[in-house]
Amino acid sequence: MTIESESVWSYVESPSVDGFIEAASYFLIYMIGMFLLSRFLPSIEAKSPKKTYQLTGLYVFILLTILIPIGYYTGNISFLFIIKKFISFFIVINIFAILFSLYLFLRPEAVRSALNAKFPIDYWHGREKDPMLFGVDLKVFFYQPSLIGLALANLSLAEAQISLHGALTVEMILYQSFWYLYLFTHYIREDFMLWTFDIIEDHFGFMLVWGDLIYVPFLYSIAGWYVADNVHSPMSMTRVIITLLLHFIGHYVFRESNWQKFDVRKYGSQVKIWGKKVELLEGRLLLSGFWGIGRHVNYTGEILVYLSIALCSGTVSYVPYILPFSLVILLSQRASRDDQRCRKKYGDKIWNQYCQAAKFRMIPFIY
Repeated sequence: MTIESESVWSYVESPSVDGFIEAASYFLIYMIGMFLLSRFLPSIEAKSPKKTYQLTGLYVFILLTILIPIGYYTGNISFLFIIKKFISFFIVINIFAILFSLYLFLRPEAVRSALNAKFPIDYWHGREKDPMLFGVDLKVFFYQPSLIGLALANLSLAEAQISLHGALTVEMILYQSFWYLYLFTHYIREDFMLWTFDIIEDHFGFMLVWGDLIYVPFLYSIAGWYVADNVHSPMSMTRVIITLLLHFIGHYVFRESNWQKFDVRKYGSQVKIWGKKVELLEGRLLLSGFWGIGRHVNYTGEILVYLSIALCSGTVSYVPYILPFSLVILLSQRASRDDQRCRKKYGDKIWNQYCQAAKFRMIPFIY
């Protein structure tokens, strides 16, 4: 990519020994700080199908929501160093992911739990499902530096736009608001993640470590770079309204559909969905709410969320659209695999009955 004189990319410093040391120092302080907050902040007790967890993510999120604006207002906080050391951070965090995954593979508890572990397969997937360190579940903990890291990367891009162009654009305000809402709705129902496949079944190894520390904060914030520089092609009011509607509709479908199934799994059929008693097919398949409309509309909502975020960048590049369009392919294939798995699990008769009620996989009348 060509770096122009008036581009946020002009802030990015070339890698150097001093840059690596500085980036490593910042990152270690950040990880230790996140760990201490997870260990010592008040927690919310939450149960999964396999054990009870102590969750601190909501309190971490609230604390930072209060402290960061105060820090900006008083001039005591700046996150421009994230942009300046972007390449150094990327390299340092990759090295950390490799080394920390090696620690997970070699630590005594892992060796005892998997005596016949095979490298690199078990290095990639992990030996332990729920590794603990000083009373903190590491797999759950790594969500915090991942999602908060994404938030800090986004803030650094907003700060860079102000520093370089003098003000925040409407597109940047939308971009920041969308991501803040995404994190807010995650943390107010943080116990939802305890019932996901990652937490229940996956082991904790390089795949999840790298996904938490690199894939989420670096890839998910990539649209922000283009939003920060797109100051000469402002969105029309019509586009702003369409983008807002797309986001809020997608966000509602994404979260509400997941929460509907989660509430039924957690609390049983006594819960109500949209004010009505829950309807179950053969006592097993949810026919209420979004799950009576489509079999995977949660995927549709998720795609719309990321598409609306990409739309904040306009048409300056195709890069911000890689994430939503890759999800179209991946989640469409997953929806098809899910249907096959459910047909095998529930049997042809029950699954055909369910498909007659929830006729669509992801998009009503289309797919």
